[in-house]
Amino acid sequence: MEQNKHKGRWKLFLVILACASPIILSYLTYYVIKPQSRTNYGAFIDPRNYPIPELGTRGLDGKPVALDAYQGKWIMLQVDSGECPAACEKKLHDMRQLRLAQGKEMERIERVWLITDDKPLDTILIREFDGTHMLRVKSEAVRAWLPVEEDSTMTDHIYMIDPLGNLMMRFPKDADPNKIKKDIVKLLKASSIG
Repeated sequence: MEQNKHKGRWKLFLVILACASPIILSYLTYYVIKPQSRTNYGAFIDPRNYPIPELGTRGLDGKPVALDAYQGKWIMLQVDSGECPAACEKKLHDMRQLRLAQGKEMERIERVWLITDDKPLDTILIREFDGTHMLRVKSEAVRAWLPVEEDSTMTDHIYMIDPLGNLMMRFPKDADPNKIKKDIVKLLKASSIG
């Protein structure tokens, strides 16, 4: 009789251990092994900390155009001077190609270049990146709004604004377009209706 009780306790202990093992393993994995669960390339930004301010943006013709004019679409945003050095042109090129790479989904994306001065733009540049919304803005207004990585400036990044008008992602300096593409595909898929 005593031996049956002893066997019964061991069986009960093994059943409890089998039931508790997934919980024990999950805690062990999360707190001890700490797997890298981040799968996105760009850094997520909490939009509550960076609401889009009144920037006073205006088109190349001088007429006011606010960023919320593109609400309802994803916005790829870059900031640079009207001189647009090589790094600026590369970002403009990457943004155009990233949009085209989305195929039938590309209509859900707008490209915006915030120009931080009044320097005249090269006509060839305007033609080459036709479809990019080029808006002039005061540099101080944008600098106070956009978060940057350590040892970088706002001109080093491409930003994403969601269809509701929330700043929500920043890609690193000298970003890899293939990795940005993967993030954009995920964003479009996660936000698709139906």
